Amino acid sequence: MANGGLSVDTGLEGFTIRGATASDLGVILSFIRDLAEYERLLHEVVATEDSLREWLFGERRVAEVLIGEWQHRPVAFALFFHNFSTFLGKPGIYLEDLFVKPEMRGKGIGRLMLTYLAQLARERGCGRLEWSVLNWNEPAIRFYRSIGAVPMDGWTVNRLTGEALETLAGEFRPHPLRNRSRLP
Repeated sequence: MANGGLSVDTGLEGFTIRGATASDLGVILSFIRDLAEYERLLHEVVATEDSLREWLFGERRVAEVLIGEWQHRPVAFALFFHNFSTFLGKPGIYLEDLFVKPEMRGKGIGRLMLTYLAQLARERGCGRLEWSVLNWNEPAIRFYRSIGAVPMDGWTVNRLTGEALETLAGEFRPHPLRNRSRLP
């Protein structure tokens, strides 16, 4: 996991980045809600501290969280996980969420969070650092382009969730005699 609570000096006086720990669950959930409110999607947040504990700090961890602190106060977070590029034959890092509190924007904090993630990707042998941005979020789009990020024209994100996911999953019926092993 990303430096498990140890702070990394970023070069910006007063600002450090550290890997989140289970004691940060309330802070993480607060950042998720702040981000959802900014993205006009607060009504979609169903995450709880318990669900975050299970998937971020439990037996089968599927994502990692970085906390950016200004003078020991949480002001930014990034939630990410590994994906895999079959074309590159290498893992990548997918940045699910990056959020900097509005009063802290314009200080270079978002850029530092991304440069740390880029360095982490390089250290882990990853071939990519990827993320999505809402089409209407012009300030974020300008920022991402200013650091060299390229929008992936010709690609559309697809998603199954809720009832559609349950319906499709319910269609799978393995043959009981031929399939004795379980998938992970």
